[in-house]
Amino acid sequence: MNVSPLQEARYEYTPKLPGMLRNGISEICVNEGEATQSVADQDRIRELFPNTYGKKEITFSKGANTSEAKKQVVGVILSGGQAPGGHNVVSGLYDALKATNSENVLYGFKGGPSGLLEDDYLIFDDEYIDQFRNTGGFDIIGSGRTKLETEEQFEVATEVCRKHGITAIVIIGGDDSNTNAAVLAEYMAAKNTGVQVIGCPKTIDGDLKNDDIEASFGFDTATKTYSELIGNIERDCNSAKKYWHFIKVMGRSASHVALECALETQPNVCLISEEVAEKKMSLSQIADQIADSVVKRAENGLNYGVVIIPEGVVEFVPEFSALISEINEMLAGSKADAFNALPDWDAKYAFISKGLSGESMKVFEILPQPIQQQLFLDRDPHGNVQVSLIESEKLFSALVGARLEERRAAGTYRGKYSPLHHFFGYEGRCAFPSNFDADYCYSLGYNAFMLIQYGYTGYLSKVSNLSRPADEWVAGGMPITKMMNMERRHGEDKPVIRKALVELDGAPFKYFAAHRGEWAEKTCYTFPGAIQYFGPSSVCDITTRTLALEKGM
Repeated sequence: MNVSPLQEARYEYTPKLPGMLRNGISEICVNEGEATQSVADQDRIRELFPNTYGKKEITFSKGANTSEAKKQVVGVILSGGQAPGGHNVVSGLYDALKATNSENVLYGFKGGPSGLLEDDYLIFDDEYIDQFRNTGGFDIIGSGRTKLETEEQFEVATEVCRKHGITAIVIIGGDDSNTNAAVLAEYMAAKNTGVQVIGCPKTIDGDLKNDDIEASFGFDTATKTYSELIGNIERDCNSAKKYWHFIKVMGRSASHVALECALETQPNVCLISEEVAEKKMSLSQIADQIADSVVKRAENGLNYGVVIIPEGVVEFVPEFSALISEINEMLAGSKADAFNALPDWDAKYAFISKGLSGESMKVFEILPQPIQQQLFLDRDPHGNVQVSLIESEKLFSALVGARLEERRAAGTYRGKYSPLHHFFGYEGRCAFPSNFDADYCYSLGYNAFMLIQYGYTGYLSKVSNLSRPADEWVAGGMPITKMMNMERRHGEDKPVIRKALVELDGAPFKYFAAHRGEWAEKTCYTFPGAIQYFGPSSVCDITTRTLALEKGM
């Protein structure tokens, strides 16, 4: 296999482990803390998870290993979208497993949870694992989005585990995947299958976090990758001095990615979805906020700038959410067929104008025609608008353009406005993991096996104190049910891990809010540059600005 010099060098990188995990398997003991309860809906969650609810948080430390010595056959699954560092979770799991007993076996189920259901797997060995150490992507076994949630699926999974003598399953995924891990763990415990289930916190979106999980893996690398690109654009912007760049960044509903990139690069404007919702901002108000920056900079001869837009921001605009709800209702069931059968856009527009309320029609009318049409063309399997596919970077640049023309006509704006558009998403999901993510992910995998060895199930692998050097990290585990609450999904109340949105009273947002006024008018761009893998720790091992601010650094 042909490899680049960097790839070859990364194979040789030795990830750093927390101090207590570096003592050797025989010298790692477990300390149990207090019993836990779910973040909300305690009675209902306890009722749904009678065998795995209320378990104690645990930490590992130096001491005699008191776990039962037995052969372990473990299966691992990569679930959901890719995130940098996934390969190192598998590598850490494999290394701990083999260090404990060379006879232990690790199965990799291919293509996500469906690999478990279809009994499609490979058995890892040193030669295979070594090809993927410290590299990006999920191509080691592939990933998928199949949900493990039905009795029939659990029965199949149990039979596959019985066939191979599997004693534990490790699911590497985000909030939905780890919700499935909790449900599977409960089933396995209730049926006395002898199969443990452990989760690992993954998502570049940053929304799988709480007081216990300080960061999901992949967030560090992805935001550093996007910030490098945004910094490059800012440098180009400051060189050409004639374009306004509207940059949408991945992140689903939460704005963690956008906020971190703003803290790293100091753009002129960054929207935060959670603030939009809190202030009940309209599309017009958001457009005016951006236009204000354009006008103020133009007054100083600066007809250029950078705007960062979180992927899911339009979901948080109340009037836009109402519009989406009405469209979904208007095209429910067979009504969609009648709409699609109309001969042209004029006929469809007439249909829409009759079906929407007056308030929603006002919102619809101010949207650029391509966005209007997109609302009716891109629909999910349930017939709903796929909000994440809306090109909000183009939507807001067009709305700002319209506002500027109104101000030009009123004589309050005389500048030039030339917008360009970008969307950064897939560019960051499979990047070479930063040293932080390489270390963090390896530790999560190594730690996951320690949870298995000590007999825990329904736990999330937990590594904390992440703002400190890796030697000071603390490894342990947290019951997944502690993070759960009840939410309405597809017309039913479901137990799910609570998503973490940007906290407007948190230190990262407060820092951003205190400085954005200056950034809006002046050119304060910073240029993070490429992720550094070799050199001083102060450059190579730095964590995100978000985590540093949260920890008061």
